Amino acid sequence: MAGQKYDTEEFRNKLEATHDFPTLYMFKFIVTDDKKQEVENLFPMNEVSFKPSSKGKYISVTAKVMASSSDYVIDIYKKAKQIEGIIAL
Repeated sequence: MAGQKYDTEEFRNKLEATHDFPTLYMFKFIVTDDKKQEVENLFPMNEVSFKPSSKGKYISVTAKVMASSSDYVIDIYKKAKQIEGIIAL
């Protein structure tokens, strides 16, 4: 758990060094088709776009969100991590 805390702090520092919050932040994930709705549910008030892979086995999910803070971004990634098989880009 201590490693996760360090990783979160490191990620927060990187976010704050590269973004001026609030900012438009782009989340990108890859999931199987059956997990598409779970990812979309992370962004209930935002437009989410989907692009199937060439063989149709996976779907690329992109959401552009007005992020109020680095903590907001981190919270979304923590929620996404609960989705089985998700890949964050």
